[in-house]
Order: sequence, then C-alpha cells, then structure tokens
Amino acid sequence: MQLKSLQNFFQNGLLGYYPKEEINAFFYRICEQHLKYKRVDVSLHSDTLISPETYEYFETIIGRLLSYEPIQYILGTTSFFGLEFKVDSNVLIPRPETEELVAWILNQADTEQPLKILDIGTGSGCIAVSLAKQLPNAEVYALDVSPAALEMAHYNAQQNAVELNTIEANVLEWKPTDFSFDIIVSNPPYVRESEKERMAPNVLEHEPHLALFVENDHPLVFYRAIVELSQQGLKKHGRLYFEINEYLGTETKALFSSNDFDTVQLKTDIFGKQRMLCATKR
Repeated sequence: MQLKSLQNFFQNGLLGYYPKEEINAFFYRICEQHLKYKRVDVSLHSDTLISPETYEYFETIIGRLLSYEPIQYILGTTSFFGLEFKVDSNVLIPRPETEELVAWILNQADTEQPLKILDIGTGSGCIAVSLAKQLPNAEVYALDVSPAALEMAHYNAQQNAVELNTIEANVLEWKPTDFSFDIIVSNPPYVRESEKERMAPNVLEHEPHLALFVENDHPLVFYRAIVELSQQGLKKHGRLYFEINEYLGTETKALFSSNDFDTVQLKTDIFGKQRMLCATKR
C-alpha cells in the first residue's frame, strides 16, 4: 500500500465520526510522529510504500479514535506554550485557554525579581513547567492529589529542562504553614455534574473526572479552599490566578469581596467567554 492509499483508508475509516479537516489533522500529526514526515513530506512521498506494521499501526489508531479517545492520549504527547508534554488518562489535556492564563501571568510578572510560584492541581505540569521555562528567576512548586499526575509533571519538567518542586496533597486539606508565595495559580475542577450533557464524548469518556467535575451544590469548593489558604500562603501584594467556569464568573469574583484581596479582574478568552480571574492581595 502506498502512503496516499493509507491516507484514503484513514479518512474513510473516520468519516461520519469527525469533520474531514480534523481527520486530516489527525493523519498529518500521526505521520509526523510515526513516520517523521511533516505535512509537506506527505505530499512529496505520497507514492512511498508503507510497511504492514505501519498499516496495522494506523488501523489500531482508527479503532481508538472511533471510541473518541483523544489523539493526545493515543500519541502520548501534546504541545503547550511552545513546549512538548507527555500526557495520558491520568491528567487533563492542556487547553488553549490555559495558555492564555499562562500568558496573562507572564505579562504581569516582574521578570527581574526572584519569584516563588505555586500551581495547584498541576496535572501534567503544563502551567508550572511553562512558567518555570519563561521565568528563570522563579522557584516553582506543583501540587496535586494524584501521585501519577505528579510523576508526569516531574517527567515533563525534566524533558523541558526546568526545576519543579512537587507537593502531593489534597488542597481541601493542605495548609501552607512553611510556604509563602508571590503567585498562586490554579485550574481546579469546576465543571458541575449538571453540565456533563454539554461535554464532548472524547472528554467525558476519557479524561479524568477527578480533575473535571464538582457537585452541583458546591461548584466553588476548590476556589474557596484556595482563597482560604492564600490568606496565609500568599505574600502581601501577591497575585492569585484562576481558570474559571464561564457560567460562574460573577459568583467566583464574589468570593473575594469579603476576603483580603482587591483589584479583582475577570478576563475573557479568545472566544469572549469569562474564563480567567486575577486577584491581588492587599
């Protein structure tokens, strides 16, 4: 079988399950990782004969995609803020909105001063590693309740040549008695159980629910816990950054009205949705 025939086989196997543009994006991404062919190389080498092993590899991936397994988990890697990250079903797949959160932090950070940063619910470590890469004067800590997630964050830190201090803890119980940070950032679970019906099957059936969902009656439980620990764990004039539920921006902002924070800002993402919040401690 030639490469161009493999591409037709791949497209036909997924038609009706994904848009054609997305199918093509999958194919080129797999070719780049498995065959070391960039998109232009696929056209230049369309008549190249492929091995039976390569055919079987693509056939296996078609089967996994038909069950809506995310391509990032299938290939075991994804890009975030210009860096490569290992991912699997123990961690959420990094999103473009989270890149916007990292960019916001970097835009406001004093890059000339040493900083102490805490990323709560680090998962793959995408936020913590990206900040450590861009802020060489920063000492970055990554907290997660999942040992598997922390192991992956540590791996991603090594792969991207940065130092990361990991803390295994449940943020609902953890007290930062020995720590004080300039920046605390978190993308905590915030999707209400009632919002599951709005979610795509690739997310709902494959990504870790522990990192996604909260009870309908307590949607801000993690935000309250982080605001509380920030009273001791965040320095004066330190900043707290959140990624938030787009439907709960007003409610999330209200958490700070009776706490020791001012200049609370809500920020919209590229789609015009309220997805980020920054609060500065008095």
